[in-house]
Amino acid sequence: MNLEGVLEGLLFVVGDEGLTINQIEEILEIDNDQAKQLVIALKERYESDSYGIRINFLGDRFKLTTKKEHKDFYQKLIETPESNTLSQAALETLAIIAYNEPVTRLMVDEIRGVSSREMIKKLVAKGLVKESGRSDLPGRPILYKTTSEFLDYFGLASKDDLPKFEKIVENEDDTDLYHSKYTENLEIHDDIKETEELDII
Repeated sequence: MNLEGVLEGLLFVVGDEGLTINQIEEILEIDNDQAKQLVIALKERYESDSYGIRINFLGDRFKLTTKKEHKDFYQKLIETPESNTLSQAALETLAIIAYNEPVTRLMVDEIRGVSSREMIKKLVAKGLVKESGRSDLPGRPILYKTTSEFLDYFGLASKDDLPKFEKIVENEDDTDLYHSKYTENLEIHDDIKETEELDII
Protein backbone atom coordinates (compact mmCIF):
# COMPACT_ATOMS: atom_id res chain seq x y z
CA MET A 1 0.00 0.00 0.00
CA ASN A 2 1.24 3.48 -0.88
CA LEU A 3 1.53 5.18 2.53
CA GLU A 4 2.27 8.51 0.90
CA GLY A 5 -1.16 8.41 -0.70
CA VAL A 6 -2.74 7.35 2.58
CA LEU A 7 -1.12 10.27 4.39
CA GLU A 8 -2.38 12.64 1.71
CA GLY A 9 -5.91 11.35 2.25
CA LEU A 10 -5.61 11.63 6.02
CA LEU A 11 -4.46 15.25 5.83
CA PHE A 12 -7.36 16.02 3.52
CA VAL A 13 -9.89 14.37 5.84
CA VAL A 14 -8.72 16.13 9.02
CA GLY A 15 -8.61 19.52 7.27
CA ASP A 16 -7.83 22.43 9.62
CA GLU A 17 -7.25 20.06 12.53
CA GLY A 18 -4.06 18.75 10.96
CA LEU A 19 -2.01 15.81 12.23
CA THR A 20 0.87 15.63 14.69
CA ILE A 21 3.87 13.48 13.88
CA ASN A 22 2.80 11.14 16.70
CA GLN A 23 -0.65 10.70 15.17
CA ILE A 24 0.90 9.86 11.82
CA GLU A 25 3.06 7.22 13.51
CA GLU A 26 0.12 5.67 15.36
CA ILE A 27 -2.38 5.66 12.49
CA LEU A 28 0.04 4.31 9.89
CA GLU A 29 1.80 2.04 12.41
CA ILE A 30 5.28 3.26 11.48
CA ASP A 31 8.19 4.61 13.52
CA ASN A 32 9.20 8.25 13.94
CA ASP A 33 11.85 8.24 11.20
CA GLN A 34 9.47 6.66 8.70
CA ALA A 35 6.77 9.19 9.54
CA LYS A 36 9.18 12.09 9.00
CA GLN A 37 10.42 10.69 5.70
CA LEU A 38 6.83 10.21 4.56
CA VAL A 39 5.95 13.83 5.33
CA ILE A 40 9.12 15.03 3.59
CA ALA A 41 8.38 12.97 0.47
CA LEU A 42 4.82 14.29 0.24
CA LYS A 43 5.99 17.84 0.91
CA GLU A 44 8.58 17.61 -1.88
CA ARG A 45 5.97 16.29 -4.29
CA TYR A 46 3.76 19.30 -3.60
CA GLU A 47 6.64 21.69 -4.40
CA SER A 48 5.97 21.05 -8.08
CA ASP A 49 4.04 23.72 -9.99
CA SER A 50 1.61 20.96 -10.96
CA TYR A 51 0.12 21.05 -7.46
CA GLY A 52 -1.91 23.81 -5.88
CA ILE A 53 -1.44 22.69 -2.29
CA ARG A 54 1.46 22.30 0.08
CA ILE A 55 2.19 20.96 3.56
CA ASN A 56 2.76 23.48 6.32
CA PHE A 57 3.66 22.95 9.95
CA LEU A 58 1.36 25.21 11.96
CA GLY A 59 0.43 25.05 15.63
CA ASP A 60 2.43 21.78 16.13
CA ARG A 61 0.51 19.99 13.34
CA PHE A 62 1.02 19.21 9.69
CA LYS A 63 -1.74 20.64 7.51
CA LEU A 64 -2.60 20.89 3.85
CA THR A 65 -2.68 24.54 2.81
CA THR A 66 -2.91 26.43 -0.45
CA LYS A 67 0.10 28.14 -2.02
CA LYS A 68 0.48 31.84 -1.39
CA GLU A 69 1.38 32.50 -5.02
CA HIS A 70 -2.19 31.55 -5.96
CA LYS A 71 -3.84 33.83 -3.44
CA ASP A 72 -5.10 36.32 -6.04
CA PHE A 73 -7.25 33.59 -7.60
CA TYR A 74 -8.62 32.48 -4.25
CA GLN A 75 -9.43 36.08 -3.43
CA LYS A 76 -11.56 36.33 -6.56
CA LEU A 77 -13.42 33.19 -5.55
CA ILE A 78 -14.25 34.30 -2.04
CA GLU A 79 -14.21 38.06 -2.34
CA THR A 80 -16.71 38.84 0.38
CA PRO A 81 -15.08 41.31 2.79
CA GLU A 82 -17.64 40.63 5.51
CA SER A 83 -16.52 37.04 5.89
CA ASN A 84 -12.84 37.34 5.01
CA THR A 85 -11.71 40.18 7.21
CA LEU A 86 -12.01 41.00 10.87
CA SER A 87 -13.39 44.30 12.05
CA GLN A 88 -11.38 46.56 14.35
CA ALA A 89 -13.59 45.51 17.27
CA ALA A 90 -13.00 41.84 16.47
CA LEU A 91 -9.25 42.37 16.28
CA GLU A 92 -9.27 44.21 19.60
CA THR A 93 -11.20 41.42 21.28
CA LEU A 94 -9.00 38.75 19.71
CA ALA A 95 -5.82 40.54 20.79
CA ILE A 96 -7.02 40.80 24.39
CA ILE A 97 -7.88 37.09 24.50
CA ALA A 98 -4.61 36.04 22.85
CA TYR A 99 -2.45 37.99 25.30
CA ASN A 100 -4.41 37.07 28.43
CA GLU A 101 -5.85 33.62 27.80
CA PRO A 102 -7.61 31.89 29.33
CA VAL A 103 -9.84 34.88 30.01
CA THR A 104 -13.50 35.47 30.88
CA ARG A 105 -15.82 37.71 28.92
CA LEU A 106 -16.04 40.16 31.83
CA MET A 107 -12.26 40.49 31.84
CA VAL A 108 -12.36 41.32 28.14
CA ASP A 109 -15.17 43.83 28.79
CA GLU A 110 -13.10 45.56 31.47
CA ILE A 111 -10.16 46.05 29.14
CA ARG A 112 -12.22 47.15 26.13
CA GLY A 113 -14.62 49.28 28.14
CA VAL A 114 -17.62 47.91 26.25
CA SER A 115 -19.56 44.66 26.15
CA SER A 116 -17.83 41.92 24.15
CA ARG A 117 -20.60 39.33 24.37
CA GLU A 118 -21.61 39.41 20.69
CA MET A 119 -18.06 39.86 19.44
CA ILE A 120 -16.87 36.78 21.31
CA LYS A 121 -19.81 34.81 19.89
CA LYS A 122 -18.73 35.80 16.37
CA LEU A 123 -15.11 34.84 17.03
CA VAL A 124 -16.24 31.48 18.37
CA ALA A 125 -18.41 30.99 15.27
CA LYS A 126 -15.40 31.77 13.05
CA GLY A 127 -13.37 29.17 14.94
CA LEU A 128 -10.76 31.69 16.15
CA VAL A 129 -11.79 31.44 19.81
CA LYS A 130 -13.13 28.54 21.87
CA GLU A 131 -14.38 27.82 25.38
CA SER A 132 -11.69 26.35 27.62
CA GLY A 133 -13.39 25.48 30.88
CA ARG A 134 -14.75 27.55 33.74
CA SER A 135 -13.15 30.11 36.04
CA ASP A 136 -13.12 29.64 39.82
CA LEU A 137 -14.61 33.12 40.19
CA PRO A 138 -18.15 33.46 41.59
CA GLY A 139 -20.66 32.14 39.08
CA ARG A 140 -17.90 30.11 37.39
CA PRO A 141 -17.88 32.15 34.16
CA ILE A 142 -16.69 30.55 30.93
CA LEU A 143 -13.02 30.93 30.04
CA TYR A 144 -12.00 31.63 26.45
CA LYS A 145 -8.78 31.05 24.54
CA THR A 146 -7.59 31.19 20.95
CA THR A 147 -7.57 28.15 18.66
CA SER A 148 -5.20 26.59 16.15
CA GLU A 149 -7.31 28.30 13.48
CA PHE A 150 -6.24 31.60 15.08
CA LEU A 151 -2.61 30.63 14.50
CA ASP A 152 -3.39 29.67 10.91
CA TYR A 153 -5.28 32.90 10.25
CA PHE A 154 -2.29 35.03 11.24
CA GLY A 155 0.37 32.67 9.88
CA LEU A 156 1.83 31.84 13.30
CA ALA A 157 3.52 28.59 14.27
CA SER A 158 2.74 29.16 17.95
CA LYS A 159 1.71 31.88 20.39
CA ASP A 160 5.42 32.57 20.95
CA ASP A 161 5.39 34.28 17.55
CA LEU A 162 2.99 36.98 18.76
CA PRO A 163 4.59 40.45 18.87
CA LYS A 164 6.10 41.34 22.23
CA PHE A 165 5.20 44.55 23.99
CA GLU A 166 6.61 46.47 26.94
CA LYS A 167 4.87 46.14 30.29
CA ILE A 168 2.37 48.91 30.92
CA VAL A 169 2.98 51.41 33.71
CA GLU A 170 0.23 51.31 36.31
CA ASN A 171 -0.71 54.99 36.26
CA GLU A 172 -1.83 55.12 32.62
CA ASP A 173 -5.51 55.81 32.02
CA ASP A 174 -7.73 53.13 30.44
CA THR A 175 -7.43 54.49 26.90
CA ASP A 176 -3.64 54.64 26.99
CA LEU A 177 -3.53 51.24 28.64
CA TYR A 178 -5.46 49.65 25.83
CA HIS A 179 -3.58 51.51 23.12
CA SER A 180 -0.15 50.68 24.52
CA LYS A 181 -0.91 47.11 25.38
CA TYR A 182 -2.74 45.93 22.27
CA THR A 183 -1.93 48.16 19.30
CA GLU A 184 1.12 46.11 18.43
CA ASN A 185 -0.93 42.94 18.22
CA LEU A 186 -3.49 44.52 15.92
CA GLU A 187 -0.69 45.11 13.44
CA ILE A 188 -0.48 41.35 12.91
CA HIS A 189 -3.55 41.58 10.70
CA ASP A 190 -1.84 44.07 8.37
CA ASP A 191 1.51 42.34 8.33
CA ILE A 192 0.87 38.61 8.15
CA LYS A 193 4.17 36.84 7.76
CA GLU A 194 4.92 33.55 6.11
CA THR A 195 5.43 30.96 8.83
CA GLU A 196 8.86 29.39 8.72
CA GLU A 197 8.66 25.69 8.01
CA LEU A 198 9.79 23.44 10.86
CA ASP A 199 12.89 21.42 10.09
CA ILE A 200 11.51 17.98 10.75
CA ILE A 201 14.67 16.09 9.83
